[in-house]
Amino acid sequence: MFKKIAIPIFALVLFGVFWEFLVWVNGWPNYKMASPSDLWPAFWKFRWLFLEYGWDTLWRTVVGLLLAVVVGVLIGMVMGFSRTMRDALYPLLVGFNAIPKATVVPIIALMFVGQHDFNTILIAFLISFFPIAVSVSIGLSTLEPEYRDILASLGASKLTIFWKIALPKTLPEFFGALKVAVTLAFIGTNLMEIVEPHGRGLGHLFDSGKISADYPLMFAVLIALAIMGIMLYYVVVALEKVFAGWAERSPT
Repeated sequence: MFKKIAIPIFALVLFGVFWEFLVWVNGWPNYKMASPSDLWPAFWKFRWLFLEYGWDTLWRTVVGLLLAVVVGVLIGMVMGFSRTMRDALYPLLVGFNAIPKATVVPIIALMFVGQHDFNTILIAFLISFFPIAVSVSIGLSTLEPEYRDILASLGASKLTIFWKIALPKTLPEFFGALKVAVTLAFIGTNLMEIVEPHGRGLGHLFDSGKISADYPLMFAVLIALAIMGIMLYYVVVALEKVFAGWAERSPT
């Protein structure tokens, strides 16, 4: 347990030391490249804004991620149990995911003018549901047909087959995709907060730092986003250990 905590902390400290050294050895001023030692004054100066805007970013990201889980699982179930639907939906999902979301954000902002929370949650959802849907689809489509045939012959519905057999089998793939979706949801949230100027969220605080050329503030926002992303990632890891801990293999 100590090793699992100490190694990530040591890696973060080592990264911070390297970053500080890189800025120092190149002689970069903080209006060109902020160093870790510049960040704490920026955090403290704007501490109340970080708390307020950080909460705005966090709750909208979590809501968008939860919607992505629900919709992604449903789409994955449809694609996993039906080859026809898989062949029909896969190109649509891949095509949509290939569109840069930075181009989708202004369209959504114009379509739903003034609906700031809805816009932000929507883009967080749109950018993060794809890996969940694909992972569930692959997990279900690779389910051994013998299991389905036996349960179907016993009168089990597709929902029962999914709940009793398919769901446990797909949990490792699902949580792997959820770890990716966490970071994508934060990207979507901040894209909307930066593009749509509604004065809320860490994206707005970053944009304010950019306008005033406050590099320490800009980098402090980036570090705050990274910290929240790491925290949410480890929440997913904890849930994975609870619901899919049986799939974890100990290193030999």
